[in-house]
Amino acid sequence: MWKLLQIELYKIFKKPRTYIAFGAIAAIILLIQMALLVNGKEYLQFGLGFLDDSFEIPYDRISNGYWICFVILNLLLIHVPILVALVAGDIVSGEANMGTLRLMVSKPVSRTELVLAKFLASVIYVIALLAWMALIALALSMLLFGTGDVVVAKSMELHQIEQSDVLWRYFAAFGFAALALIMVASLSLLLSCLSDNSIGPIVATVCIIIVCTLISEMQIPLYDKYLKPYLFTTYMLGWKGFFYIAVDADGQTIRGSVQNLPAILKSMGVILIYIAGFVTTAVLVFRKKDILS
Repeated sequence: MWKLLQIELYKIFKKPRTYIAFGAIAAIILLIQMALLVNGKEYLQFGLGFLDDSFEIPYDRISNGYWICFVILNLLLIHVPILVALVAGDIVSGEANMGTLRLMVSKPVSRTELVLAKFLASVIYVIALLAWMALIALALSMLLFGTGDVVVAKSMELHQIEQSDVLWRYFAAFGFAALALIMVASLSLLLSCLSDNSIGPIVATVCIIIVCTLISEMQIPLYDKYLKPYLFTTYMLGWKGFFYIAVDADGQTIRGSVQNLPAILKSMGVILIYIAGFVTTAVLVFRKKDILS
């Protein structure tokens, strides 16, 4: 299995398209940081200006590296699944299209081992992509803007998190995001096993995510009751929950707390179930796949 994994990693990282995602993430984050470096106060006033009549908001103190990273995650994480699909959607179908899949299957390894090696290679790619994103979005933002308390808006509430209580929340958020993107990779792997052309699985993954996300965001009672609980996109943004802090009976924030931890754990459980389901189905499909025609 280790040798297979090395081979799959080599095949992923030797392709130029693999580095498109890393370049795109760096470019987008740097553009956001540059814009907020120049107009960060105006952006904050646009989002929190409705509170100016009631509170004196220290915009200059709020606009720090921790807050900048939170803004970047909100703007960018919803698009990263597309970049994951570019690689994971090609991992089986690309070889089928080139004819190299027959050679791989002829080796003394089971098809199950081959699919699992491809899945693990996709997982490592996702982790590398998120580590790169964390380096630029969090570390570089801290360097450019400094650190401080984080103010997070939720509906009509404001959650202020002390500076010393922030960093672990980012580690938790990136961990949750990794789990969500691994689920996307497992979906792309399944679709890749069903196709002999790379374009189909990539486009299909993107379309499924877009449609499911739109349904998840619609405030329609019928969808809320019968569709949203079963859509994987409903649970993909659960990382935000780590930034919603609990309060005590006097309305004071509780350091180190999370407002709705059971909901986050439920989201993680659902995502794990989807990953297991997609990978298991991919293995079953690939074991019956005709690679000779």
